[in-house]
Amino acid sequence: MSSPSTATTDRYPTRRFREPRLIYRTDDPAVWGAPEDGPLSEAQLDGHQSNGFTAVPQLLEGAELHDAETELASLLHDPRLDGDERVVRERGTDEVRSVFDVHRLSPFFAALLRDERIVGVARQILGSDVYVHQSRVNYKPGFGGAPFEWHSDFETWHAEDGMPRMRAVSLSLALTENYHFNGSLMIMPGSHQTFVSCVGATPEDNHKASLVRQEAGTPDHGSLRLLADKHGIHQLTGKSGSAVWFDSNCMHGSNGNITPFPRSNLFVVFNSVENALEDPFAAEKPRPEYLGSRDWQVL
Repeated sequence: MSSPSTATTDRYPTRRFREPRLIYRTDDPAVWGAPEDGPLSEAQLDGHQSNGFTAVPQLLEGAELHDAETELASLLHDPRLDGDERVVRERGTDEVRSVFDVHRLSPFFAALLRDERIVGVARQILGSDVYVHQSRVNYKPGFGGAPFEWHSDFETWHAEDGMPRMRAVSLSLALTENYHFNGSLMIMPGSHQTFVSCVGATPEDNHKASLVRQEAGTPDHGSLRLLADKHGIHQLTGKSGSAVWFDSNCMHGSNGNITPFPRSNLFVVFNSVENALEDPFAAEKPRPEYLGSRDWQVL
């Protein structure tokens, strides 16, 4: 069992203080590349640096979108995944909440994320070669899809996976229509510039509970109010095939879904090869490979 990381100075200490702390982001720009490095324009990159996210009205369409939606349904109903630890189900029901490691489970999604419209943007934003830190599909079924509480992904990746710096970016690709009423993504624009240091130690094997409902690593209400008052809340809606890129430290979450309309997304985290994982900064051992990859391949 490994101890918390001491290899790198911890710029973003968390889960070690009795009171929450707000730590301003230092030396970690949200955008590392330039317009000539990839598909995004200068205006888009400037917006990403300021807001922490970039919306794409239509990334996939036509036959390509149809194939992605079909693959999503195939993973949901794949009997080979029964009992697989990479499948997370809603608390109290048998409904699938998430399927992890989809770039290894699905040749279709593995090929899709290597498309320059996707990996090219990741390289541009991060200013380096990249690899997949984590991939999953989130199914938020109608009549009961549970919420995802407000959180910064980087807080968990730093604390439990050993990601040293905020040089990672996520893609959320809608594979059903994301309405304002069926649990679509909410982000506090500009919140990526402030790291919320959370209270409470990391329980052993915390991921087994946190993937259903996160508690350790959840920001306190006071810090959330401060960030919301300062930055506001932006809700991201769009048709199937729309997408959003967002910074690893964006404060984000989503409501539950009591409507008849499911909200399902492909979620891929790209990390810079110059930001390789170390020992966890606030956990006794790393999470499993399907949650924080250490066996990475450059894309």
